[in-house]
Amino acid sequence: MINNEDTITAIATPRGNSGVGIIRISGDKAIAIADKIIRSRQGKSLDLFSADTYSAHYGFVYREDKILDEIICIVYKKPGSYTGEDVIEICCHGGMYVLDLVLSLIQENGARLAEPGEFTRRAFLNGRMDLTQAESVMDIISSENEFSRANSMSHLTGSLRNKISEMREKIIHETAFIESALDDPEHYEIDEEYKSHLNDIVSGIGSEISDILKRSADVIYLKNGVDTVIAGKPNVGKSSLLNLFLGYDRAIVTSLPGTTRDVISERISIEGLVLNLIDTAGIRNSSDEIESIGIEKTKEHIEKADLVLFLMDASKEPDEEDRLIASLIKEKPCIVILNKTDLDIRFGEDRVEEIIKSPAVLMSVKERIGEKELREKIQSLFIKNEIKDKDIYITNKRQSDSFKEAALSLSRVSGSIKQGMSEDVYTVDLMDAYARLGEMIGEDISDDLADRIFSEFCMGK
Repeated sequence: MINNEDTITAIATPRGNSGVGIIRISGDKAIAIADKIIRSRQGKSLDLFSADTYSAHYGFVYREDKILDEIICIVYKKPGSYTGEDVIEICCHGGMYVLDLVLSLIQENGARLAEPGEFTRRAFLNGRMDLTQAESVMDIISSENEFSRANSMSHLTGSLRNKISEMREKIIHETAFIESALDDPEHYEIDEEYKSHLNDIVSGIGSEISDILKRSADVIYLKNGVDTVIAGKPNVGKSSLLNLFLGYDRAIVTSLPGTTRDVISERISIEGLVLNLIDTAGIRNSSDEIESIGIEKTKEHIEKADLVLFLMDASKEPDEEDRLIASLIKEKPCIVILNKTDLDIRFGEDRVEEIIKSPAVLMSVKERIGEKELREKIQSLFIKNEIKDKDIYITNKRQSDSFKEAALSLSRVSGSIKQGMSEDVYTVDLMDAYARLGEMIGEDISDDLADRIFSEFCMGK
């Protein structure tokens, strides 16, 4: 069980040698610990208790009379800190040996090592941020493109929280009116006009939720990346395409069919769209046991793929192996790459439909011809609508599930109104929708769910 009264500490920067490393301390003893171990060059106290909040102080970390490091100490006093508690950040030299020495000293003086995400959890518990904002912190850290960064910052500054609060305010207002009418029918009446009004309210909120979820489905790949399988028969240029995307020779390329026997995974970015690229073994009938295992893995990856880049040799007529691969991917989003166009073309774009109904691009991977067209086709498949800064997008499954459950409860209210059911039935589903939306921002959230969410954070955050 995590004790939220403890003073906690952790290295807040990635492990590994660097110019600067930061150690964070949070809790009631944070300033006392820092004031004890940090002094001036002459060994005098910096009197951090009297320091202004958001102030920086130059000094040295001492273990007894021995200097461990030259540092800058930043003081954040409660309640205006990240966690809502007294917080100290010690900016040390970034060698791991030095950082571990200072961290051990802090622990010796009364702090315990923080759990992953515990600083942000305390910010949540102390009301410094709601759950959507807390989750956006990790999203900012892990963002790999401008959309992920901008959307996470939007959530961090409260755009999603404000929208949810607005919806909940409407729901609780109508619930209070219905309860008042049930308790005092002489002064409050639930007539047909009110029922129509209530239906408009719940339908309006449901439509807002539906719009957000639909927008979000169109951009989810911008956060998580597109699982992309490079498929084709042996020796059509799959590994060469992977190397072209990466800009260096990651995969072995030879003229011998069957060189790639296992999958190779890499991540690349195409104008902000992240591809989780998987170079696979060529699909063909093979008596080689190891190659056959690789081919089976290829088929498994194709099943799970968001996109298949199907390479064919444009200098040859398609054969049974090409047709076999086409049959495996015909239900998948696919781009056909007609490679080796630097040779005589015998199979062009006009004949692709003979094999598979998918967009095609002519390429010579060897000569880097067609790369721009391929990138544009990939983007067009996954970035279909304009992304607007002021729109709200959900890229988190927990939040999406809560939104869907809230919308379902609101639709039941509309159904109850249309079926002429008793008014007290309305409040059951209204309050369920209210609770589901509350879960999104962290109200009435279970400890187990909070533990799971914050355990996914990195150490020191």
